Amino acid sequence: MTTTHDLHREFTPPDALRGAVRCFWHTRRPFDGPRFEIVPDGYAEIIFYFGSCYLDGKPLPSPFLMGLLDQPVVLTTDGQLDVIGVRCYPWAVFDLLDLPAGKDGLRTLEHPVAQLHAPLQACMAEGRIEDAVALLAQYFAGAQLAPVDGTLLKAGAAMLEAGGAMSVSKVAVAAHATVRTLERKFKQSSGHTVKDVSGLMRFEQARNRLWTEPDTNLAALAQSLGYTDQSHLSREFKRYSGMTPAAFARKRRP
Repeated sequence: MTTTHDLHREFTPPDALRGAVRCFWHTRRPFDGPRFEIVPDGYAEIIFYFGSCYLDGKPLPSPFLMGLLDQPVVLTTDGQLDVIGVRCYPWAVFDLLDLPAGKDGLRTLEHPVAQLHAPLQACMAEGRIEDAVALLAQYFAGAQLAPVDGTLLKAGAAMLEAGGAMSVSKVAVAAHATVRTLERKFKQSSGHTVKDVSGLMRFEQARNRLWTEPDTNLAALAQSLGYTDQSHLSREFKRYSGMTPAAFARKRRP
């Protein structure tokens, strides 16, 4: 999940959670306008927030699950927003929560983890961000979770290393599985196909590059990320962000 923010910190998860959790994070967003946009990327997020947050004018519960997105989601707030998130690999998040997989972009959670909202809020009120993260890590580490399937771990590691620029057949080879077995396990665990997740990973790479280097040559960027050509990059970028990479880069330039 990518948002505009003035303060953002990330925290490494305990070793026992690294197969499922990429990091814990905290963002503080001062009020500088009511609207902010969540842009698709290759992760699923368990989100606790403190303040006000609305979707289509309706207040969101805390926590909620922001799954994989195929287009931006616009949220609004009317004051300072503190957010604590658990950034999860999409092939592991539903097992982490012991929930059935699905393709919901945003899912409200009726789950025991919601009991953490009050103690996390107390930590936020006193500025004890590290203590809040420790509470989350302790909760998930003590949940006696089943280990992530070895095939999915190998497949995910290969996809991450390639930034999503790897064919399904090559991912299957890296995972020591047939394509059929890999796709079945991936769909059961994440609700999405390998191609779905790879596409989001590759878009994330493109967006991050243009965010930091808006003058990047688009044809060279497309080639470096494994797109067929610049037109392929433009189609995929617009699919996930609603704008072409050229338009996005123009917005980022001073």
